[in-house]
Amino acid sequence: MDTNVKNSSSIGEEVEGTVVESLPNTMFRVDIGNNKIILTYLSGKMRIHRIKILIGDKVRVQLDSHGERGRIVRRM
Repeated sequence: MDTNVKNSSSIGEEVEGTVVESLPNTMFRVDIGNNKIILTYLSGKMRIHRIKILIGDKVRVQLDSHGERGRIVRRM
């Protein structure tokens, strides 16, 4: 069995949004459009490389299966 292949159900949909609020512990509120603001956290690679996220930044968010929370995977 190939261990490098991720389960397709664990990979969420990616959307773009704008950071509207910065919270403690690298958590953010992101506006993804359609009058919807979700709670997101910073991905591990972005933490390791110390990529800074500021209010107003455009980001790419990978949503969870429910679409209520997400992980910031890229700063645009």
